[in-house]
Amino acid sequence: QVQLVESGGGLVQAGGSLRLSCAASGRTFNKYYMAWFRQAPGKEREFVAAVSWSGLSLGYGDSVKGRFTISRDNGQNRMYLQMNSLKPEDTAVYNCAATEGRYSTYVSDYNYWGQGTQVTVSS
Repeated sequence: QVQLVESGGGLVQAGGSLRLSCAASGRTFNKYYMAWFRQAPGKEREFVAAVSWSGLSLGYGDSVKGRFTISRDNGQNRMYLQMNSLKPEDTAVYNCAATEGRYSTYVSDYNYWGQGTQVTVSS
C-alpha cells in the first residue's frame, strides 16, 4: 500500500510555470506506475501524464504534450510534474495516483490517490 501527498500548486499567470510534487510513503514506490490527473469544476477527471516504474516510459494527455514533463525519483519516493506555458484552461485540482498494474490513462485503473493540489492560472 502507498499513501500519496501532493504539493506545489498555487496561482500563476498565463505563460508561467509551476512544479508539482507527489510524495509517497512505503518501501515499494518503485513498483508502482504513477500518474497525474486533473479535474476542473464541472468537468470529469482528465488524464495528464504517467510514468513507468523505471521512469523511462512516459505518456501525456494531448492537451499538455510539449508543455508538461513528468518525472520520478525512486530514491526520494517522489514524482514530479513540471508545467510550463500554463494556460487558464489548465486550472484544476491536480491529483497524483498509483497503480500496481501497467500503464493506463483510465481513472479506474489507479488504486491509490492523493488529496490533490489546486492550480489556478489567471489570464
